[in-house]
Amino acid sequence: MTALFDLTTEAPAAPAAAGPRPLTLPTVYGLDLSLTSTGISDGTTADALIPGDRTGHDRLEFHRRAIRDRIPDDTSLVVIEGVAMSVGYRPGVEEMTYLRGIIRHDLWRRRIPIAICPPQHRIIYATGRANPAKDHPANRRKTIAKGMVRDAVTERYGVPCEGRGRYDQADSVILAAMGLHWLGYPLAVVPDTHRRALDGVTWPLNIPAVAR
Repeated sequence: MTALFDLTTEAPAAPAAAGPRPLTLPTVYGLDLSLTSTGISDGTTADALIPGDRTGHDRLEFHRRAIRDRIPDDTSLVVIEGVAMSVGYRPGVEEMTYLRGIIRHDLWRRRIPIAICPPQHRIIYATGRANPAKDHPANRRKTIAKGMVRDAVTERYGVPCEGRGRYDQADSVILAAMGLHWLGYPLAVVPDTHRRALDGVTWPLNIPAVAR
């Protein structure tokens, strides 16, 4: 990890459990970046940013502008899903790299702290396991696991994730919830099996004092 994004791999210990929910929460966003459907959430609502038939630079600019419009300058933290270790050089991988770089740079320019969460740790925080669908047929595990994360979001946080982009919405809610939990404002009590996922996130150094 380079100093460019001012990140550290050492995460402070997470709070043991959720207490009474504060009246005012820090502004935290989760971003599940995707070329075709980016999930974005503040932990209480979720949406999917869908570029339609845009391609290339037009599609990248759509996501940059849409995310910039949604995330205010005084945001305390943005948690972005990182790259899956299983991703090889497939069609779209290079453009996804550009998208991640553009969004991270835009947040950096606005001095908004960034955290990077590996996909497996998002799943662990949602379900307690990195591979919650391992008992199902191999060709259905990915889809079933996505449904499990969505169900967890609906049941635990009461955030509806519907229609196209519903799984991206659910992923972004989990990312936002992880960020709020790390800052000391967990949205719900989660057991240690779930809470351990916070230790696998690359959290930023430059968190405003008011947020922690």
